[in-house]
Amino acid sequence: MEFTAKQIAAYIGGEIVGDENATVHTFAKIEEGMPGALSFLSNPKYTAYIYDTQSSIVLVNSDFVPEKPINATLIKTANAYESLAKLMMLYESVKPKKQGISSMASIAESATIGENVYIGPFVCIGEKAVVGNSTIIEANVSIGDGAIVGDNCLLYNGVTIYHDCRVGNRCILHAGSVVGSDGFGFAPGANGYDKIPQIGIAILEDDVEIGANTCIDRATMGATIIKRGVKLDNMVQIAHNVVIDEHTVMAAQCGVAGSTKVGSWCMVGGQTGISGHIKIGNQVKVGGHSAIANSVKDGKAVMGYPAFDHSQFARASVVFKKLPEMYREMDTLKKELESLKQQLAACSKA
Repeated sequence: MEFTAKQIAAYIGGEIVGDENATVHTFAKIEEGMPGALSFLSNPKYTAYIYDTQSSIVLVNSDFVPEKPINATLIKTANAYESLAKLMMLYESVKPKKQGISSMASIAESATIGENVYIGPFVCIGEKAVVGNSTIIEANVSIGDGAIVGDNCLLYNGVTIYHDCRVGNRCILHAGSVVGSDGFGFAPGANGYDKIPQIGIAILEDDVEIGANTCIDRATMGATIIKRGVKLDNMVQIAHNVVIDEHTVMAAQCGVAGSTKVGSWCMVGGQTGISGHIKIGNQVKVGGHSAIANSVKDGKAVMGYPAFDHSQFARASVVFKKLPEMYREMDTLKKELESLKQQLAACSKA
């Protein structure tokens, strides 16, 4: 399917600089541009590529001023990156979707399957499970007894949804992700650790996206809840009874321990560990590789191990690099001070 610059500009509210009849049918990075491709420029580091790119159309920010001629047609917009995302969502929405149920799928007679679904080979859907309309379930997915998957979801290969857990509408679960595995609950006994039954569930609300091999544990009692619009990267671990509020994002390899509450619109950098039974406020930003041991108030930016105020961490990092030099200076000052003390002592005796 082809789109003209005129159609694209009308859709995103942009201004055309060049040929309004230029057409595109695919996307490409600006440094790998090709005829018929749409590219974008939002990071100044890539500005040099715009003068040589072979892409037919390039989205740029409204304040972009070229320093020399450009062959591509430009579409100026308030935010080129957001406009690109909008166009890519449009492109995905018009692509034909898979439909049909594989003869190699195993679906319990008591399960409820919606309309216009796709269910791939070796999918297993348990008793009284529910799959919503227009949902796509790729091969080797397992949906347990009583589990619910909403409308317009996409479950990639190897996803596992345990019994009684719930997935909302328009959710995307990437390969190998697990919803509802047992929480890590054990009681020490005389002969080892006794397993504490995890009788709660895990709930994903609408518009949640879960990365590959990410695990959401079911609650000991009640529910582990991933609220609307949350995005979790690959290999993230969410423990039992955690609640992550709306539109929070977490990068890869983060871990959140049991019963912690994470607020809305938070941004958590990769490989961050968050302790259990604490509260992270709303709009908190956490730098990568941090360790959060205590509750964090709304709007804070923290970083470090253990994490503390971001501005303090930045100042401390500067000092840390100077510690060897500071140590040598302190050692010299100590020797000079000792010498002065000896001289004063000698003077007092005289």
